[in-house]
Amino acid sequence: MGALNGLKVLEIAAIGPAPFCAMMFADMGADVVRVDRRVDAGLGFSMAPKFDVMGRGRRSIALDLKSPDDLTVVRQLIAAADVLIEGFRPGVMERLGLGPEPCFADNPRLVYGRMTGWGQDGPLAHAAGHDLNYIALSGALAAIGPADQPLPPLNLVGDFGGGGMLLAVGILAAVLEARRSGKGQVVDAGMVDGATLLMASTYGMRAAGIWNDQRQNNALDGAAPWYGAYRTADGQFITIAAIEPKFYAELLARLELDPATLPAQHDRPRWPELRRAFADTIARRTRADWVERLDGTDVCFAPVLAMHEAAAHPHNAGRGTLIEQDGVVQPAPAPRFSRTPSALRGGSPQPDAHRDEVLRDWGLQG
Repeated sequence: MGALNGLKVLEIAAIGPAPFCAMMFADMGADVVRVDRRVDAGLGFSMAPKFDVMGRGRRSIALDLKSPDDLTVVRQLIAAADVLIEGFRPGVMERLGLGPEPCFADNPRLVYGRMTGWGQDGPLAHAAGHDLNYIALSGALAAIGPADQPLPPLNLVGDFGGGGMLLAVGILAAVLEARRSGKGQVVDAGMVDGATLLMASTYGMRAAGIWNDQRQNNALDGAAPWYGAYRTADGQFITIAAIEPKFYAELLARLELDPATLPAQHDRPRWPELRRAFADTIARRTRADWVERLDGTDVCFAPVLAMHEAAAHPHNAGRGTLIEQDGVVQPAPAPRFSRTPSALRGGSPQPDAHRDEVLRDWGLQG
């Protein structure tokens, strides 16, 4: 039934990291009920529910949060929940009459999870923004990309790594504490905080003097020839990450390069020369050739796969890393549990598809 079986989560419909957090909880067995809007609020891209991967595994009830009658229903659901997840700008839930104070009055054990970009306070708290803005303020964006310009890393660092996952960790910690103390609390997950937290090791290296602020000038940002992506003869790409000396020696052996003819691994002024040697060698063979030669070795190698290729890779296929539901290939639940495995529990619901059963199951009607 999943590690979170029995946990009741009320999700106020939003976009991005908040539903990602709720998806993880649903995958792990929580009973996640999404409160959808009676009127389309333009919450995201328009697509059929089966394509809404982050909406999988919940039930839905549609309510008008500005209607007194529907607001009463929401308050009753909150009173029965263990967790509330909301992703509005600061102050919106308060204006609806659903801020922490009245919710705690109804349910003192409630864990109130708040997902925003800038956090609940600070000079920018009420400003609009998106992932790119939050990671820009954290220092992460400045470190990513070629030397002449930062490169947006999709919306993985702020929205999902520094947002949804941070909220999930915070909520679970607060649930554990609430079971000891009998008291709930607010979990304030700001994406700028989470993106900065993901930079912990990089900030440490910078303080130690082994990382600098110039992009593509450090060991892990594309400057080191032995840590990067290379084009193959067929226009595809492979990656190598031979950081440790023994892995680097294995790389040279499998590329059939003589160490005596090359700069030393950590001879930084001669890295461009070393990169040319690697690039010229790798460009002589196709990606498939390099997979055959390097896959599973201690070179620290992987081909660069497009999303349509990833599910068929033997490792991903063997672990079931990507699975199919209703014709849609999507990530499998993660992490893996040995005794209480997670599972897909249906796709994203149509709004209001479960009104009667949610109200019955959560004790709001006979």
